[in-house]
This record gives sequence, structure tokens and C-alpha cells, in this order.
Amino acid sequence: MRRRPRPIRSAMTAALAILAGALSGAAQADPAASDGTRTVAYRGYEIRVPADWRVVELADDPDACIRFDKPAVYLGKPAADPACPADLVGRTAGVVVQPLDKDAASRTSSATAKAAEGAATAPKAASYNGTVQVAVEDAGVLVTAAHTPGTEDDVRAVLDSARLTDGARPARLPKSADGAAPLADNGPQPGDFKGKGFDVCSAPSSGTMSAWTGASPYRAVGVYISGGLRACDQPNLTASWVSTQVTRGWRMIPIDVGRQAPCTDYRSRMSYDKATAKEQGRSAANSSATVAQGLGIPPGSAIYSDIEGYSPSTTCTAAVLSYLSGWTEALHAKGYLSGFYSSASSGIRDAGNNYSNSAYTRVDHIWFAWWNNAADTNTGSYVSADKWANHQRIHQYAGEVGETWGGVRIGGIDRNYLDVGNGTPPPVTCATANLSFNSYPTLQEGSTGDQVKAAQCLLKAAGHDPLGGKDTPTGTFDAAMTTATKNYQASKGHTADGVIGKKTWTALLSRGSTPTVQNGATGEAVLRLQRALTAALGRTVGIDGIFGAGTEQAVKDYQSSRGLSADGIAGANTWAALQAGK
Repeated sequence: MRRRPRPIRSAMTAALAILAGALSGAAQADPAASDGTRTVAYRGYEIRVPADWRVVELADDPDACIRFDKPAVYLGKPAADPACPADLVGRTAGVVVQPLDKDAASRTSSATAKAAEGAATAPKAASYNGTVQVAVEDAGVLVTAAHTPGTEDDVRAVLDSARLTDGARPARLPKSADGAAPLADNGPQPGDFKGKGFDVCSAPSSGTMSAWTGASPYRAVGVYISGGLRACDQPNLTASWVSTQVTRGWRMIPIDVGRQAPCTDYRSRMSYDKATAKEQGRSAANSSATVAQGLGIPPGSAIYSDIEGYSPSTTCTAAVLSYLSGWTEALHAKGYLSGFYSSASSGIRDAGNNYSNSAYTRVDHIWFAWWNNAADTNTGSYVSADKWANHQRIHQYAGEVGETWGGVRIGGIDRNYLDVGNGTPPPVTCATANLSFNSYPTLQEGSTGDQVKAAQCLLKAAGHDPLGGKDTPTGTFDAAMTTATKNYQASKGHTADGVIGKKTWTALLSRGSTPTVQNGATGEAVLRLQRALTAALGRTVGIDGIFGAGTEQAVKDYQSSRGLSADGIAGANTWAALQAGK
């Protein structure tokens, strides 16, 4: 059950203890209150957290690994080289409160919110890559809160409980010296490479990487760049870090660890419904590609989806392969190659058994965990040698070992052997084109981009083909596209101006069957509903094929704005309005 936001305790003894700690600049955590929460304060920033959350004061444990697999609050400056196990996967919730200095600034992004003057909260802070981040300048802290889809409400309740105390010490958010290097500078990753590499939960500091450059046998490093189940914080992972390591000769292995197989007990799992799982894979790929580009990991690179081991079954295997189909198609649409990491005995074997199955889109690279201590790319009996045979393999051959090179030790790494090469993603077709976007802008003759590709394919499916019988969208809004748009608009009784705006987008995106769907529903109809609502309302509605509280509220908002009964259930009248472009 999700917790409701809790009021801040006003007991005088607790307030005095917190105030004393705030004035000294120390971190403070009071005992549990009767409502099952406790107050935690740092530098005059105070929040209430569930009493069972750990509180870690980094000044007392400077090498602590900031890990989100168990709920915790971390107070202070994160270590440059934390002592993290290599094999952490999974996330619950966690909050990091650190000083607002240049190191903190390098961790911010365009999604970082600022608390208003005199406030400790930013209620409309966006969640990006499974993280909500708020700069509280009046307390001089950067607050980074990690969550899963299921714990986001709990995490926001913690953030909403924040207040400033008399001990707050203001500091402005410094301008970060970091910025994404020109994408062409780094080249595709890992690119053409044959040799040893390692992966680690939290990207090592630049100093550690420098020490390992000349001394270790490794020249490739796996880094977790995205995904809602990343268990470790990434204080070092910035565009400048990536550029520095590539300049030194390192190859990046970008990893996304998101939804896991539905037959596991991870907190964030893909749907058993194949259409929904495929869309979830698309969504993960779109997010990961955006992160990769921000880190200077350009198109042409391979990004690897980490799906941990599971017990194969007909339905579970189908969900995983559908997710990977969406993952691959969306990455191809953005010019990236798709990779797949899993255990050799489950995910990799399943992918191999369906290598030529036309029901699924094949990944470009496999990365298999088989801890046999053999530094090669031999998959044994798990996958035959003729599959992914053209420099398309990584073998994780040992796990969770500590090594020291150049006098610097990393306590937990996994060892890998790579035989990978550059490749070119196949062209996008209307079967693989992405239809899910955070916004659907107005398009007209001369427009270009992925949204144009989506519109071309939607018009083609509606019987007004702008592609002349071809199945490959061009992404250019030309004269044929204008004609097809006008013809479609006329068929719907719309003004036939040849411009795709809210009305035309809404009708195109909602086209199809009209089942009644409500909170708890999943599947393809929910996807169409979420896309159409995003277009109609002009705001982002999470497109994941799962009808949750956010979708229910969007339906209510749409219904009330269109004069419909606002019950939050998409029935015949709601579908009719959407398909009419209202």
C-alpha cells in the first residue's frame, strides 16, 4: 500500500535537536515517531522518511556505496570511488542530500528543478530516468531521489515533506563546467574492439580509470547509463567523464537496466501482454538513447538492455522477446544498435532459440553471463556458433571480484571478453517506427523528423498512403504527405488544410478498436489511449500501456474539457470523441 504524505512532527524536543544539528552543519536523524516516520536533517534541509529507511552519514562512512536496492537516505558528499558490489541490480527508493558545489552541479540536467526562494520543495519536479532532482539553494543542497514506478509516490511524499530550518546555509547552484562533447568526437561505442573489459555498478573516478589505463589488461568498461532498476548512484558519470576515458583509449559498454522479466520478483517488471511489453521496450530504448546522446555516446553505438536471469516459460519468454523487439526497433529508429545482456541459460538461450523467428525483432549484439572463467566468446550449448557470429558478442566470464591495478583497487567488478564490431541499424519501416512521443507538435510541409515518420505510417494505416506503396517512412513532410493529410482530414469532416495539429494527431493516434478500459487495464488499446491523450491535452501522459493513476487523471481531464462525464473510464463516448479529433 502506498503511503500518504505525512505531516512534519512539531514536538519541541525533536525540533530543538534538529535545530542544534542544523546550526552545526551536521546531519541529524531523530528517533521514530508514533506515525512510523522520523525526521532527517542536513545543512538546514529537513525531510520526514519512513522509520525503516537507513540513514547513512557519508562524512562518517566516506567510502559508502550509495545503493538504491534498499530504502535509504544518504547525507553528505558522495565518494569518488565508492565500495559498490558489481552485481547489484534492483531498486526500491533512496534519497541523496549533498552540498550544492561544483561536483553536485555536474550531476544536474535540464530536468533538475529549483526550489523557489524561501522554500525546500519543488512540487512539479519532473522524473527523469527514474530520478527526481531538486536544487534547494536556500539550504545549499542538491537532493536526488531515486524511485521505481511503484515507489514514486512514496518518494515524492518524502520530498514534499521538506522544509528549511534556521540552520540553512544558502548556496547558489554553480554552472557546471561539464557539457556533452560533440557526438562525433567519441565515435560509436564500444565500436570495433576485441579484448578484455570490466563492468562495475558505479562508474569509477577519472583518477582510478587513469591508474588502470596503463596497468590493467582491460580496455573496455561497462557503465549503467539508464534504467529504473539501476541500484547504484553515478556521481562520476558525465559527458566529460565519457570523453576523457574514450580519449585515453577506453571503450564504453552502455547499459540500461530497466524492467525485468514478468516471471521474476523484481519491483519493476515488463507486462505479460506482448503488445504492452513491446511498447515498454520502446519506451526504455527512447529514454536510454536520449541519455546516451547527453553523455556523448553517439548513434552507431550499441546500448545493452540488462535483463537478469529468469525461469523460461512460454509466456515469460514471449514477454521478454517482445520487450527486446520494441527495444531494438526504437534504437534502430534513433540510429543505435541494440544489445542484450542476460544469463546464458535463460535470456540468451531464449533469444538463440528464436533467432529466426519472424514474430520478434532480433537484437544486434548478445552479452552473456556464463562464469566459466574462459576469456572467449564461446557460448557452448546455449547458442550455436553461427548465431551473432559477426563480431556481435560479449562474454561475462567471471563476476564479483576485486582487483588492484596501478596501485588502485576496485572492490567489485565483473570480467568480460568482447568481440564486437561497428554495424548499421536497418532502416525504419512502418512496422518498426516509433509512435510514442512526449509531445506531438504541429507538422506541415517542410517538417522533418521522427514524428513525421510516425504520421506517415499512421496515415498509411488509415488508408491514405503518403509513401507511394513503400513501407519505409522518409521523415520528410512533402507534397504527397500534404495531399494524404488533406484526404484524411476530409474523410473525418475536418478542415482539410494539410497541417497535422492536435485534432488530426488525436484522431490518427486513437484510431482502432474501442474497448472500455479503466484503471488496472493494460495492452495495445491503453497505448493508443495514452498517445491520443498526450496529443489532445498538449501535455505528456506516460505511454507505457498500463492504465494507472496518471492515465486515469488524464482521462478525467479530457472528459471534463470535452463536456463528457468525468469518470476516468475510457468507454464508447470517450473513444468517439478522441477518434473525432476532439
